[in-house]
Amino acid sequence: MLIATALEKRFGAVRALAGLDLAIKPGEFFALLGASGSGKSTLLRVLAGFDAPDAGTLRLDGQDLRPVPPWARPINMMFQSYALFPHMNVADNIAYGLKRAGVPVEERRNRIAAALELVGLQGLEARKPQQLSGGQKQRVALARSLVMRPRLLLLDEPMAALDAGLRERTGLELRALQRKTGAAFIMVTHDQQEALALADRIAVLEGGRVAQIGPPQEVYARPATRFVARFLGAANVLEGRMRNGVFESAEAGADIAMGLPTDTVAIALRAEQIRLASADEAPSVTGILEDAAFRGDDWLMVVRLPGGASLRVLHNAPPPAPGSAVSLTWEAGAVVPLFA
Repeated sequence: MLIATALEKRFGAVRALAGLDLAIKPGEFFALLGASGSGKSTLLRVLAGFDAPDAGTLRLDGQDLRPVPPWARPINMMFQSYALFPHMNVADNIAYGLKRAGVPVEERRNRIAAALELVGLQGLEARKPQQLSGGQKQRVALARSLVMRPRLLLLDEPMAALDAGLRERTGLELRALQRKTGAAFIMVTHDQQEALALADRIAVLEGGRVAQIGPPQEVYARPATRFVARFLGAANVLEGRMRNGVFESAEAGADIAMGLPTDTVAIALRAEQIRLASADEAPSVTGILEDAAFRGDDWLMVVRLPGGASLRVLHNAPPPAPGSAVSLTWEAGAVVPLFA
């Protein structure tokens, strides 16, 4: 559907997009993740046509989008602020794009009614934005975008203005809405749990490039680089080297795993996959419990290893007292080799 190849975008000396490649499938919910300055919002603006790329190609269903102005692209963008017109009521906000496109009055009326039903705002047509809750404003912004029947909808932090409880419910409603319309959605979010829960695929951006792309479960379980491992879910990363079939880590002060590829330069280990070793099993590593924090349904422990590195460990029961010696273990499959 959408194919971006070697996209470049500079702002002075800053290279916001650095040869970025991306392909979006028809009807998929796609999420972009990355640290501030990684190029997420710049990519959305380039796709929408608000910023022109300095190099590279951008095609939608085979059509070259570069010469197409924003208003002529079958792409809509929903901004983080929602950008509703405060002097217009709900119906007029939704109708704005239809009027600009010259859609006849009767068709306009039908499409507004259908959009209101789609987002569950029937009966609120006459309200002004200041009379709406945050969730209702978001739905108006969605309706205004979807009423134009875009093939691709871009969402820039669409739930940032909502409180935590409403975000989860609204996110699931958003995914259901995407399935119902059949449009492809590209969402930028800083909320990793949101992206993992909603998206069919995610892309982690680093320095204007795609560091890794794939289904959420795959990217989370098998990060390809140190950056992805640390960024997505804050995995433990231990540096080391392979020697005689064993991964040796000086900063851990221990041998961590066997049978990894010979070019492994580091390993990733998720906190939830580490457990306290029982009395009758050999530990993978030992250390000193430095601190522990209660998180509601588990405890986050920080364990200092003999080589000086720290491991984050999730534990489902009250931990030993800080300063205690602890033995840790994990399954062999929990160790993910990293090559960059």
